[in-house]
Amino acid sequence: MKTPAVRALGILIAASAAAVAAPDPNWLDHDRDRPQPALVDPGTFSSQEQPGRPPSDAVVLFDGRDISQWVAMDGSPTKWVVKNGLMECVPGSGYVRTLESFGDCQLHVEWASPTPPHGDSQGRGNSGVFFGYDRYECQVLDSYQNKSYADGSAAAIYGQYPPLVNVMLPPGQWEVYDIIWTAPRFDEDGKLLKKAHETVFHNGVLVQNNVALTGPTGWIGRAPYKAHPERLPIALQDHGNPVRFRNIWVRELGNPRHKEFMLPDALLATYAGDYGQDPRNTVHVRRLADGLLTMNLGGADIVLHAMSMTRFYCPTTDVQCEFNFSGPKKEMDVSVGDEHVMRMERLEP
Repeated sequence: MKTPAVRALGILIAASAAAVAAPDPNWLDHDRDRPQPALVDPGTFSSQEQPGRPPSDAVVLFDGRDISQWVAMDGSPTKWVVKNGLMECVPGSGYVRTLESFGDCQLHVEWASPTPPHGDSQGRGNSGVFFGYDRYECQVLDSYQNKSYADGSAAAIYGQYPPLVNVMLPPGQWEVYDIIWTAPRFDEDGKLLKKAHETVFHNGVLVQNNVALTGPTGWIGRAPYKAHPERLPIALQDHGNPVRFRNIWVRELGNPRHKEFMLPDALLATYAGDYGQDPRNTVHVRRLADGLLTMNLGGADIVLHAMSMTRFYCPTTDVQCEFNFSGPKKEMDVSVGDEHVMRMERLEP
């Protein structure tokens, strides 16, 4: 049996219904000079026996060979394992997340529940696909002839929206999720401007139609939105079941931007501190939540996002900094545009 991965650009229409699209006013209708869409090889569909080939513009998160794109939630090496080309949850090892961060995106995930099945309700083949680090869950569960609460079944937006239909295959067979994720937006003061939206195809069938999330998902209570970065890691849940995954890829939507990463907590801690020539003339680097740093520069606090293991950028102004700890001194270089502005040494406390 072949299960199509929903890749056609037209599918994205469903994900954008909440924000009505409008033609670009900079171009005439049928303008022959308008740039053509980029050429993308769509890849191939998966079968039960063989994972498909991702689109040529996708970021491949797991291809069956290693889990280098995945880490524990604090950024340390994960204890999940690769067996026979599959990534398997090790019960009790904790969630895993991508090292790279993503905003609005198309995510493809294939998963299989344990066979023979064990347990019932939420104790059978349970995991989850999270956006926003650990905030917004699309449920993974063996819902084949396994009754549980509807908003906790397979492909539910956990605790908020049951799937429109149950299209589960028997345990052990490969399930396919194709998810269109639109991240929430917040203003500079942390006020919610736009709710998160999610569209989900399960085994090629539409089961979540651009639903508006009420806030983070959870087992008890209905938590409100709290401001966070637009781009954050994608995570998979350890719920105590050895659920297997394969052929995971993502296509970030919108204009191209810097790659962005949530670095290990231990590494970020080493970057925090005071930099300068002496204690009277310093730049302060501090840690923020969600893997961010802040640096006071020119009397303003600038939020920094990681674009590599050592280099950070500010999304609101053309400032970048790079940490160099490889030599005898711990140094930070600051640049504005293409111009190197200053090099400062870490002042040890």
